[in-house]
Amino acid sequence: MTTTAKIAAALMVLLTLSSCGNTIRGIGKDTANTVNATQDAGRSVDRAAKK
Repeated sequence: MTTTAKIAAALMVLLTLSSCGNTIRGIGKDTANTVNATQDAGRSVDRAAKK
């Protein structure tokens, strides 16, 4: 394997790992937004039931 091929392979691995990190962070944000929306909906239902 040539040096250029080794460098290219290493860069591909780094790119793949960084993409996974971005996906995981995105999923975390989506999950947090879902939890917040569910809590807000629960509060709305609670307020409506108390009227």
